[in-house]
This record gives sequence, C-alpha cells and structure tokens, in this order.
Amino acid sequence: MDLEPTEDQKAVRSAFSEFFTDRCPISVVRAAEPLGFAADLWRRLAAMGVPGMALPEDAGGGASRADLILLLHEAGRVLAPVPLSAHLAASRLLLDTPWCAGVADGTLIAAPALRPTVDGLARLVPGGAVADVVVALDEDELVAVRGEAPMTAPVNHAAAPLADRYVRDDRGGRVVLARGEDAARRHAALRREWQLYTAATLTGLAERALESAVAYTLEREQFGKPIGAFQAVQQGLADLVGPLDGIRLLTARAAWCADEGDPAEAGRLAVMAFLAATEVARTTTYRAVHFHGGYGVTLEYDIQLYFRRARGWPLVLGDPDEEYRALADDLFGAVGGV
Repeated sequence: MDLEPTEDQKAVRSAFSEFFTDRCPISVVRAAEPLGFAADLWRRLAAMGVPGMALPEDAGGGASRADLILLLHEAGRVLAPVPLSAHLAASRLLLDTPWCAGVADGTLIAAPALRPTVDGLARLVPGGAVADVVVALDEDELVAVRGEAPMTAPVNHAAAPLADRYVRDDRGGRVVLARGEDAARRHAALRREWQLYTAATLTGLAERALESAVAYTLEREQFGKPIGAFQAVQQGLADLVGPLDGIRLLTARAAWCADEGDPAEAGRLAVMAFLAATEVARTTTYRAVHFHGGYGVTLEYDIQLYFRRARGWPLVLGDPDEEYRALADDLFGAVGGV
C-alpha cells in the first residue's frame, strides 16, 4: 500500500493549490460571511468540472477518492466558502435521478442530511442553505428531493451554509433511492463519505493554521528577538507536525480502501480520520491563536477564521462522543453501559 500521491495526483494537487490561492484569498472568505457561500467561486469550480468529479467517468466525473481528498485538502487550506464535501458526497447517490446532469455540471448543488429526519424535517443539513437537491433518510426511505434553496443560514460558529430542509414536499420532485435495510446502509455510507471528505478539508485547514502561526512567531518580536526563537514556542509548534502527518496518512488510507473496494474497512477508517482530524484541527488552531496572543481573537486577524471553522464544521454531524462510541462498538463489539 503506497499512500503517497502519484505524479499525476501531485500535478492535480498543484493545479488546485494554484487555483485556490489565486481565486480564493481570505477576502473572499470574509465577504462570503455570514452565509458561507461564494457563488462566483462555485461557478469557477463548475467551469473546471469539479462538481461532477465524484461521479463515474461516463457521467462527467471519474476521480478516485484519493484524488478528491487532495482537492479538498487544498480547499480546506483557504477555507473555501463552497459546500464541496457536502456536494461531492451526495452526488454519488444521484446518478440515476433526473438531476444528475445538473449536479455534475454544478448548476445544481447537492447536500446530504447526515441524520435521519424527524417528521420529514432534516436538521442542519451541511450545504442545505444553498442546495437544490437534498438526500435524506426519511423513516425507512432514502430520498432525493428537489427544492428551492433558502439562501439563508442560522448564525453559526463556522459561518457555514446550514439549513433545515423538509423532504416530504414533492412539488419540485422527489425520488426514492432505496428502502428498508438498503436505505439505512446507503445512508450510513453517505455519512462515511462526508466524514472522509471533511477529514481531508480539516487537515488542510490545520496545516495552513500551523503555517500562519509559524510565520507570525518569526515576525513578532519580544525581548529583542522574534518569539519563535524561544524554545517553548518552538516546541509548542513542533509538537503539531506529527499529528498532522498522521491524519493526512489516515485519510489517505481510508480513501485507498474505498477505492479498492473494501467498504467496511474504508468506513471505519473514515470515522477514525474524521475524529482524529477534528481533534488535530482544534488543537492546532487553539495553539495558533495562543501564539498570536491577544491579536488571535480579534476579527482583524485571519487566524480566528480558522479557529471557528475547526470547531464548527465537525459539529454538523452531532456529538462526537456518539461517533466514538459507535466506532468502539464496531471495533470491539457493543458493551453495556456502566
């Protein structure tokens, strides 16, 4: 198993790095708040064929998950205000629906409801504020529902385009994708797909936050020299490198297993990658803010944008402790409470 990118993948990563650096400076992120969506950036990505990348080649895609996590890593580095993780995860389930072509070319945005609905209402759908098609588990049915995007989101820590969406309204179109056990299985796979993509995004976020902290400690002077010259600061930053490499490799392994047709192992690894990336992104951004001193919590400095998203993006799924318990049950078997 070789988890390092191939030469072709390195070229793809370089191309997207250049694109996001050029087209998504931090001013774009700031301008997109509070909705958290930059329509012009989405249109530019659509022109490159990005929205359809997760679909099969004959539907306008053909990218592997190993390819997609490189794209999402670069998107995470710049906090790209577009619902890439949500759209790419949901798009895989829309291949045989009337909306596949629109999802592939980006004229339609797709979003996954990560938790089962309650009386037909999907709560806090990632990308739901801007999505035209929502995929949700509604009782014993996995459904895709076409509806008007509300284009407004509740105030949230990450300025993410979240929204509650009702999925029993068939005026725009409603397709049942699966029923019964198959519906539950496919929805669980959808959650794992979103977790894999979000792990890659958080890894990019944490990497860039660390770089920002290092740069600041080299320019900020105290006691006549840069604060980065002090051993305590150096150690505090150096300690973050190992965990970052770990989540990058864990995410790559999850993607490799998914591409190689091992869904059970890929699912477990996706959960591990998501939980680990959540912890590492939180720790990294906390320490980055700490080394910025009081400036780190001011709106004028960019590091607070990373800090907020490192906490807000993962919480869309709900309580992380539930994911830890579910993962433990999967690995070691269910045990009774104490």
